[in-house]
Amino acid sequence: MSLVEEEVRQIVVFLSVERLRTLTELTNSASMAVSLHQETLSLGASLMNVTGTVEIALRNAICENLGRHFGVSNWLIQPPVSFQWRGNERDKVTKALDSARRAKYSKLSQQEKGNLDQLAYPNGRPSGISHLRRAKDRRKQIAVTDGSVVSELTFYFWKRLFGPEYNQTLWRTTLKRMFPDRSITRAAVAIKLEKIYQSRNRLAHHEPVLHNRFDDTIAAIQFVADNLRVANGTQDSALGKLIADDLVSVQSRADALHTKLNSYRARKD
Repeated sequence: MSLVEEEVRQIVVFLSVERLRTLTELTNSASMAVSLHQETLSLGASLMNVTGTVEIALRNAICENLGRHFGVSNWLIQPPVSFQWRGNERDKVTKALDSARRAKYSKLSQQEKGNLDQLAYPNGRPSGISHLRRAKDRRKQIAVTDGSVVSELTFYFWKRLFGPEYNQTLWRTTLKRMFPDRSITRAAVAIKLEKIYQSRNRLAHHEPVLHNRFDDTIAAIQFVADNLRVANGTQDSALGKLIADDLVSVQSRADALHTKLNSYRARKD
């Protein structure tokens, strides 16, 4: 990247002085701060790809596990009477269902949307009903697949299922099978997933994941990859093999960036 002084000044405004302050103070150079900022973003994008793979794998493994355990196809929306979602998760599922319906509703023609009135108002549409209310009532009549609802749920929902609130109802009864190594506890899984979740959120908001936070994130990712459906944790797991090259690449890039940052810190000491 080659920027002249005036371009650097413009970039600083675009990225904000506050955002670049730590790097600028570290390097005593706005140009170098911008360069390191871009390297950090690039590293974050690479790490996000890895966390995305782990998130997808975990989510689908949970769905397969709970689908078998509950024995009903619509277990997210209507789990068996023997199980109830906690309030937080119940709200998340409700919102995910509505989002899936919204997505499908938006693709319907005006005639198809109008046809839903017959289902929403079998005795005739009430007079004076608002457009917003009518749209909501129509959407409730739309059938969506389990997969479309699942895709609307975030990593927050899935990692919550390993919390203490579900220790008796989910972990002991079925989710433990996802991490069959007897030495692995629910709390250990929850801690690792929380680390991935926190870093994932930082990356989604274009915040850096470096140094100890980076190391903890990589360790958490490796833990999931090595132990998800593996009786004895090993780097030869299928998921571990899938992300192995990406992990090597992202670790190499992180090491190079950390070396640069540490060299500037050494000059300050």
